[in-house]
Amino acid sequence: MGAKTMENKDVLMFKDPSLYNEDLAPVAKEKRNWNWLNYTTVWMGMVHNIVAYETAGSLLGLGMNVWQALATVITANIILIVVMWLNSSAGAKYGVPFPVLIRASFGYKGAQLPIIIRAIVAIFWFAVQAYLGSKAVGAVLGTLIPGWDSLSSIHIIGMGLNDALAVALFWILHAWVISHGMERVKFFELWAGPLVIVLGLGLVIWAITVSKGLGPLFAEPSTLTGGAFWTAFGVSVTGLIGTWATLILNIPDFTRFARSQKDQVIGQAIGLPGTAIIFAVMSIITTSGTVIAFGRPIWDPVELLQQFGNPIVLFLGAFALLIATLSVNVAANVVSPAYDLVNLFPKKLNFVKAGLISIVAAFFVAPWLWYNNSDTIFNVLGAIGGALGPVGGIMIADYYLVARGKYDLNSFYRKDGLYEYKNGWNIKALAALALGLIASFIGLMVPSLKGLYTYSWFFGIGFGFITYVLLMKSERMPESSTENIETTAL
Repeated sequence: MGAKTMENKDVLMFKDPSLYNEDLAPVAKEKRNWNWLNYTTVWMGMVHNIVAYETAGSLLGLGMNVWQALATVITANIILIVVMWLNSSAGAKYGVPFPVLIRASFGYKGAQLPIIIRAIVAIFWFAVQAYLGSKAVGAVLGTLIPGWDSLSSIHIIGMGLNDALAVALFWILHAWVISHGMERVKFFELWAGPLVIVLGLGLVIWAITVSKGLGPLFAEPSTLTGGAFWTAFGVSVTGLIGTWATLILNIPDFTRFARSQKDQVIGQAIGLPGTAIIFAVMSIITTSGTVIAFGRPIWDPVELLQQFGNPIVLFLGAFALLIATLSVNVAANVVSPAYDLVNLFPKKLNFVKAGLISIVAAFFVAPWLWYNNSDTIFNVLGAIGGALGPVGGIMIADYYLVARGKYDLNSFYRKDGLYEYKNGWNIKALAALALGLIASFIGLMVPSLKGLYTYSWFFGIGFGFITYVLLMKSERMPESSTENIETTAL
């Protein structure tokens, strides 16, 4: 990292077209108009989804009682918001998205590696959300079409024909929304979140009624004590963090529009831990009610709706889940890999083409073959967190300790700028990433260290952070950084 500086005119004349386009350019200051309420509502929309509901509810499936489950959710969300804040600041300050910011630590070529990792994980998440949403589609169709459930006797690609048709229809519905742009997604998000809250409140009222008050719900005993609880606690906290592992990285994609740092900090504080904890409480109370009503925890909301045996309740509830999943999934899990793919192939792909490619690729994740129990859910979430943790640690270390809060805006869009490193590759960042990944998955590779895998995300982000700082100790941004260049010049 040399002590290079550039004039404003150099960016206009020499910005590289392979590193710069309208989607990757800094947001002009006059267009940064998202206030705290915008960030609150964005998070409200994202946490109101089937995966968030099932993840919280499945804590009871692991054997926790209500109090243990609540403590687990609160702990995970406190950690999440702190990390989100840390990685949000640079996006709000410079108005640039994740694929651009990551160039500062990995180099303009090396950045493609973590971008690819994040795109793969986002596609994975799309598959999971779409599969769970397809169950709501199947429930709706089952109430409208006589004999729909009888199709389950015909098997195709590991599913009954009715489930396969529901999956195909929901996948196609996502493609239809993407092909018509983001305005339709925004329309869905205006009312999808409130629909799920209404459904959630209805289920909470049912759980309290069937239990004759909150007392029995909170009195259900835990089957986990001592070391067994702490193991489950670690797996669950890591898994809950893994739910938002992609957003930890690409939160700058949202905060780049912030009116001020204060707006994004306050908005996210209300929207993420606040709304997420409330939604988790609804899930945990409802799931606890199913133990009393049916003798077993039911954390799948579609399965729970089917237990009521009322076609109107099933139709309205499943429709609410369908719309919510569609809006959240497109916004959180298609937009992200779409822009990542555009960043990788700017001359060949546009947003629509990249989004459709992401949707098709997600089909091969085949979640219907493995997403069937709480142990699997948290093991998979832990693996996701472990894979992305080192990247988050490197980004945070680079901004606060290596660059000391100062980036050269010009160099993000030039191959001969401060982030050139060695032909576009920062070998030290790649080494830190490799060490972080080894730390994350050492518990899988060495049987005697199996217990460490419980905390894969923590090991990943910690080792990524520490090793990057140590390796980059001799390199610092020059004091003459051109960080204050007006973004309108780009």
